[in-house]
Amino acid sequence: MKKNKSILILSFLASALFLSSCSDYLEPENLSSISEAQQFDSTSDTFSALIGVYAQLGGDDGYGQRLSLILTHSGDDFRTSGNYNCNDRRGVATFGACSTNTELNGPFSKLYTGIERANLVIKNIPLSPVMQSGTADDKKLMDRYLGEALTLRAQYYYELIRNWGDVPFYLVPASDVAEQNQPKTDRDVIYDQLITDLEKAATLVPWRSEGGTTSNRISKGFVKGLRARIALARAGWSLRRSPQVMAQGSNPQKYYQIALDECRDIMNRTGDHSLNPSYESVFRALHTNAQDATNEVIFAVGAFGGGVRTDSKIGYYNGLKHHDNSVWKGGGGINALPTYFYEFTKYDLRRDMNVGIFTINATNQAELAASNSWTDSKYRKSWTSITGPSQTLAVDWPLMRLSDVMLMFAEADNEINGAPSQEAKNALLAVRNRAYAGNLGQVGAIPADKVGFFNAIVKERLLELGSEGLRKYDLIRWNLLASKIAETKQKLTDFINGTGAYANVPLNIYYKNSVYDPTKTAQQNIAAIDVYTIGTDKSQVFYLPNQSATTPAGYKSIAWRSGITATYITDPSSGYAQYFVPNKRELLPIYFEYIQNNYNLTQDYGY
Repeated sequence: MKKNKSILILSFLASALFLSSCSDYLEPENLSSISEAQQFDSTSDTFSALIGVYAQLGGDDGYGQRLSLILTHSGDDFRTSGNYNCNDRRGVATFGACSTNTELNGPFSKLYTGIERANLVIKNIPLSPVMQSGTADDKKLMDRYLGEALTLRAQYYYELIRNWGDVPFYLVPASDVAEQNQPKTDRDVIYDQLITDLEKAATLVPWRSEGGTTSNRISKGFVKGLRARIALARAGWSLRRSPQVMAQGSNPQKYYQIALDECRDIMNRTGDHSLNPSYESVFRALHTNAQDATNEVIFAVGAFGGGVRTDSKIGYYNGLKHHDNSVWKGGGGINALPTYFYEFTKYDLRRDMNVGIFTINATNQAELAASNSWTDSKYRKSWTSITGPSQTLAVDWPLMRLSDVMLMFAEADNEINGAPSQEAKNALLAVRNRAYAGNLGQVGAIPADKVGFFNAIVKERLLELGSEGLRKYDLIRWNLLASKIAETKQKLTDFINGTGAYANVPLNIYYKNSVYDPTKTAQQNIAAIDVYTIGTDKSQVFYLPNQSATTPAGYKSIAWRSGITATYITDPSSGYAQYFVPNKRELLPIYFEYIQNNYNLTQDYGY
């Protein structure tokens, strides 16, 4: 399961230097001035220190599970499976987490550990003797390391802000801070500093093609993409402390312009990153630690080693469900809302990648799944080489893809110009054209007015970026979370009643088991399932009323529309977004121990 990439192997070297032994989220590393100086007296030692910063991306508390899969739900696409408990992952997904929820403890701590490690690198590189008397090439390399550390620190702070809002802000190592117990800093202040830092980092870090960079190492493309993402967050809405309401950031046009410029720079570097003609291939590559053919994945968190600190449970915790007695075993921890499946048309190739409507049974066959247990489907244990009970699969997590950049560009362009330019329309159209490859006549018209185009972007990001940990935060920065939750509850009600857009959705579908071949495409897997129809194309069965009043001989019945009842919306233990409260639950509570340990840190937001 180990990846043959030096950047990941060397993380073991760095962990010995930077391991924290204290439960506090920010603790001085207690390095003497001599040992700290020695750590940065050569390019090789500095690189080891930098790997220690990268190392905080992975593992269970990082993007190997919690930051990618648990803290990111629910939006209007997915929810965590199981019943509500304020102290576990279901509490997070239903917007009802308690401050004692242990899912919140590790990620908060891990992010600040990453910031502390980054601060050590950022402080010491300019002081290094390499920067005073090294060769020009060595100085250039040290500058690159500095740019990467600035970018990682920005990513860690961005993650803290999008989950917890205002947080304590440290730009120097803990050993240089007189008062460890810092109060919260307004997020706009932090965002502005990160935007400045990333502007500098972009001058130091090479493009992918210039630096021999894989998707597991930061390139200029990711620096610029992250700067655009943070600029859009700065321009957008967020839950404020005083008064406790959703409010937009100041001077949004300034930040839309930053996002526009940065995204355009990335899009112009077609030799570095371009859309992969195959949507599925992008995610297949993540399962084998490979670079996708066109480098659409700009940056992915590498997973390796089989341990909770460095590997990932992506594809085991989430993804297509494989029965415990199947060859693979795993998946199913995240459920797709049944209405999400119907946001896609039958011509959209992304539908069967984003929503898993079948499961792998104990004899490794594919069976249709009831609509209350559909899953995300971009991640599948059966797409790895790992079988049996193993939970760590070394599947990488994509932090940024080019299609995301293109849609950010189109969004910023529309906001700046008051309507989309042709360039913005082309960016949206390119994403849609890939989704409808082979059926371009079904793409539809691109709106030319500001409101219509914005709504098209909101919809396209839902379809393109499903289960990639972005949707909830997109809805928050657009100030649409409350309205989309209400809209989704109405859609679920219509789904249950078979009204409106769901008038022709069948109550039940009749099918036979099929051979599951993981080498086939997602669309081929669905097409292989024998579904019962009368005189119509089998692909239409999901969009037609019941094909029979009773179960036909030789077929099995699966609950389709009948798989969802009113309790899916109203049950206190399992209802969708049951505990969401506007102007309160857009953010998570801080784990109680951090409040106890820092007398200047407040809980806020009604927790």
